[in-house]
This record gives sequence, structure tokens and C-alpha cells, in this order.
Amino acid sequence: TTSSGARAGSWGSLLRISFMALRPLRVLGLHGYRQNERIFWGRSGALRKLLRNRMELVCVSGPLRIRAEEAPAEKLNLQPADHRGWWFSNSQLQTFDALEETDSCQGLEDTLALLDQVFAEQGPFDGVLGFSQGAGLTAILCALKSQGDNRFPFRFAILVAGFKSRATEHQDYYRDPINVPTLHVFGEVDRVIPGPMSQELASCFREPVILTHEGGHFLAASAAHKNTYCTFLDTFLE
Repeated sequence: TTSSGARAGSWGSLLRISFMALRPLRVLGLHGYRQNERIFWGRSGALRKLLRNRMELVCVSGPLRIRAEEAPAEKLNLQPADHRGWWFSNSQLQTFDALEETDSCQGLEDTLALLDQVFAEQGPFDGVLGFSQGAGLTAILCALKSQGDNRFPFRFAILVAGFKSRATEHQDYYRDPINVPTLHVFGEVDRVIPGPMSQELASCFREPVILTHEGGHFLAASAAHKNTYCTFLDTFLE
């Protein structure tokens, strides 16, 4: 006879084998301002390890180069020209500040053209993961998708330390509830993108899932966060 413990162990093994046979979700990674694909790949290491059986991250660099005097020295010893962004809130100075309200921004069209090419050449992608300015951009991609733009086919998004753009010309993206499944992750003591800004962005979406943590401006990836990430991602695993 087979004991109930042995049967439970067998079922557990079968479930693990079944799960491992599933294709990991391909997710496009969009870095923060003053980063690039290599920096973001490095800083997402803990999250990639946490979700290694569920998510395959593909990172790309933004098209806008950050001027040398604005780009601080990085631990990876990159040249200033390697620091990138997705749009500038000040088109004259070519700088970005998430808190800056502006009637004149620059670079988003170049970014959308680049991502159109990325989706066509490196896709398909199941989802998009954005951090900081990359999360703000991810929200804009979600809005475009929700409004019927078919250039960026994906099924879900994870927005870490996201925010609504303060640019006047971007406000149409938020005029209607955005109908894309999203997980919004932000820190309670984030001094770069304060939590209320991320909460404001989440309120633009239909039925957003929200994960808060006690930390600051980083990709939360502790064991305590794993269940929320996995529950969200498992909805899209096939």
C-alpha cells in the first residue's frame, strides 16, 4: 500500500514537473532614467532569480543619451554616453524630473519608434516590466494598447516605482481607465518617486494589483514579495 505522505509527495513532484514544463513568460525590461539595459540587467538580478522559472527578462536601452554633467559615475564604470532615458521633461536642457510639470517635453516619439522596432524584431513579449521612468513609459504603452494601438502587443505589465508623466501633451494617456492587467510595486520610503505618485498612477488602471514594501527606490525581490509576483504572473502562464 502507498502511504498518504508518499502520495502527497508524488503529487507534489508531478506538480513541480508540470510547472517546470511551462514556458517562462518573456518580459521586456525598461530601465530607469540614467540607466541602460546593462545596468538594469544587473540591478534586476535578485528579481530574476526570485522568478527564474516564471519570467525571462529581455532588457533594452532607451534612445536618449544623458549629458555628461547630468550623469553621475556608476559602479559599473560606464562612460557618460552609456546613460540613457526615455523622454526629457525639459527639452531645452535635455533633462528629466518626474515632478516637473511642463508644456514642452522631448523624446517620447523616438522612444515609441524604437520600441515598435523592438517588438517587431525581438518579440513576441508576454509582458513589460518598467522601473521608475521605465514604469512611467510602461504606463504609456498600456494606455496606447488600451486605446487600440496595435504596435505593442503584450498581455500584462509590472510597474515598479511608477508615476504619471506631468507633461501636458501626455495627459490624454490617462483620460480613460487603462484596461491592461497590471502589478504596481512601490516603496513606502521611496524618496525619488514617493509612494503617493505610484498610487496615483495605479488609480488610472482597471483593477490594479498593488504590492508595497518598506524600502525605497529599488526592485523589491525578497521572499516576502514572491507570492504576490507569482500569483500575478501565474495568471498568464500557459
